[in-house]
Amino acid sequence: MYRSRPKGNLDKDMLNFLSSMNDDLQILHYDILGSEAHVIMLHDIGILTLHETKKILVALEQIRHKPALLTTGDVEDIHESIESLIIQQTGVDIGGKIQIGRSRNDQVILDIRMKVRDDINEICEKIITLITSLLKKADENIDTIMPMYTHLRQAQIGTFSHFALSYADSLFRDLDRLYITYVRINQSPLGAGAIGGSRIKLNRQKTARLLGFKGIVRNSIDATSSRDTIIEYTMDLTIIMLTLSRMTEDFIIWSTDEFGYLDISDEYSSSSSAMPHKKNPDPLELLRAKAGTVSGNLFTMITIIKAIPSGYSRDLQEIKTSLWQASATTTQALKIMNYVVKSLIINKERMQQASGNSYAISFDLAELLAIKNGMSFRTAHKVMGLLVRKAISNNRQPLRMLREEDIREVLESLGSKLSAEEVLKDIKETAPQKSISSRQSLGSPNPMQEQTMVKLSRGRLSAYSKRIAKRKALVDEALKNLTRMVNNCSKKA
Repeated sequence: MYRSRPKGNLDKDMLNFLSSMNDDLQILHYDILGSEAHVIMLHDIGILTLHETKKILVALEQIRHKPALLTTGDVEDIHESIESLIIQQTGVDIGGKIQIGRSRNDQVILDIRMKVRDDINEICEKIITLITSLLKKADENIDTIMPMYTHLRQAQIGTFSHFALSYADSLFRDLDRLYITYVRINQSPLGAGAIGGSRIKLNRQKTARLLGFKGIVRNSIDATSSRDTIIEYTMDLTIIMLTLSRMTEDFIIWSTDEFGYLDISDEYSSSSSAMPHKKNPDPLELLRAKAGTVSGNLFTMITIIKAIPSGYSRDLQEIKTSLWQASATTTQALKIMNYVVKSLIINKERMQQASGNSYAISFDLAELLAIKNGMSFRTAHKVMGLLVRKAISNNRQPLRMLREEDIREVLESLGSKLSAEEVLKDIKETAPQKSISSRQSLGSPNPMQEQTMVKLSRGRLSAYSKRIAKRKALVDEALKNLTRMVNNCSKKA
């Protein structure tokens, strides 16, 4: 339909190579909305008569309700398919006017921005739901003591609540990023044309308002050819998937027979085709792998964009495949992770047992020795390190099982004047629960601190929920108004 300068028809294989129809079906809804706003604006500025406007809007509404009418073959994209059908139904003298003042270049990025805008809101809601589940687990497990790990080795004593809150905080940052990205996405490029605007005095602000945008992308080159906001969005998704992947790894490790800290619900586990005793965390493993998929989507998009000159190039068409996949994968991953978190079975006894026998308590003891005896932390660190070595050599006995003679031997080897009796007393009195309760620094797993963190996080979550709902309502109201205008115009004589 678009061929004027080139002679004849486009080669069929070349057309199939150029076509983006499979990807464009995702933006059909948005392309119709954008076209309706554009048509109403053209009528307002006197380009289209009421009769022409009505005919085109009726055709667009028919496509909305019966998308099967569209041809998916012999067209390059959804824009051509829609325009072709409108011309078939209204004639070229009417339907051919729909493209006045716009190009596929501003159309496609308009559609992408509208879809990404909706995707951001949906993903934000999914993050809020997951954070809600994590906060519930945190609140329920403030006193569930467990070892905390660095280098996958026991480091300090903490709580499962502290672990859950750590991922809630990571997800809050993911929410922050998406929330800000939305501001940059929610700007309309419609009316920028192919690259340099139009000689017609288009009312770009009106189409932006009709479609629920906050404003317009003013520069016409930037509006049609820049994809930095789309890269930013996909980067946000990649970081979300990295957060989920790390959480997944913890769940997989901690649900092994060797750890036994938690159990994945049966309905979110798979079995083995050969080994009847197996219960495998396949959904989590697949989620972990999909973090790589989304990272790959981002890298694909960056590679496509890196050497494109200013102005639209067809290379940009290839971005859509990766963009849709990244959005869909992240949305699904957040949904699956929420199911897993809500159904997690926490083995409190196993965590307590691991904490009670852990040498991770030595950090608290080193601090206690330094503060209580006015000694340097480095000296206290040395004392506790040698005591741990002694306990390990004694058949890996817990520190509390050391004899006074063992402690005296270590102290004498260091030339320390500390009382072996007092040190042993400190060791026996510093149980895991007491260790945690004695932490005074902000953000530690002290139960009082964790209760505060849960409360603050819930308040923050409530505020975000209201802001996301308000954003959605603004767009919904704008689109409802657009629908009313379309219906009113379609009914006029």
